[in-house]
Amino acid sequence: MRKTLLSHEDILKICSTIGSQLSTRYRFSEHPPVFIGVMKGAIPFLQDLISHVDIPLYVDYIQISSYEGTNTTGSIALKKDISIDIKDRDVIIVEDCVDTGISMNFLVDYFKRKYQPKSLITVALIDKQGNRKMPFNVDYAGYVAGSEFLVGYGLDYYELFRNVPEIFIPDAEEVDSWNKLLGIK
Repeated sequence: MRKTLLSHEDILKICSTIGSQLSTRYRFSEHPPVFIGVMKGAIPFLQDLISHVDIPLYVDYIQISSYEGTNTTGSIALKKDISIDIKDRDVIIVEDCVDTGISMNFLVDYFKRKYQPKSLITVALIDKQGNRKMPFNVDYAGYVAGSEFLVGYGLDYYELFRNVPEIFIPDAEEVDSWNKLLGIK
């Protein structure tokens, strides 16, 4: 039977806490900060997070890929770049889950090299610190998790279940039934 890791209420409390902290941090910035969601997984978190930020802000998205099913591939593919000019701007990268650190290291390096933001911080709903393959410290982490495979609220299994309002740990029977649905052996 699946185990709920974070209920939707838990997630909204995290969004409220981090949103308040970011509002305070950027309240007197010269320009509104730019929140960049990492598609597709961070979309629900980004939307709920910014609803708790009470200062003017910009939103953009970047899409990268590093997972196949339940496993990380270890390599990053840039699928969609940002469209806002972030040179000399305060930038907040918003991610659903930081796992190995590979994707976030890639994004931080990519933004710094290509766009030269004024500042750059990271926010993650889930931080799996024990799974790091590359050192990386998340600036604002909502929940520190173990190494379990997580699904829901943006976290997917072959693009399914992003729409579930909570984050859960599926059991083996659920994954088997999903594999049958998807035609995976």
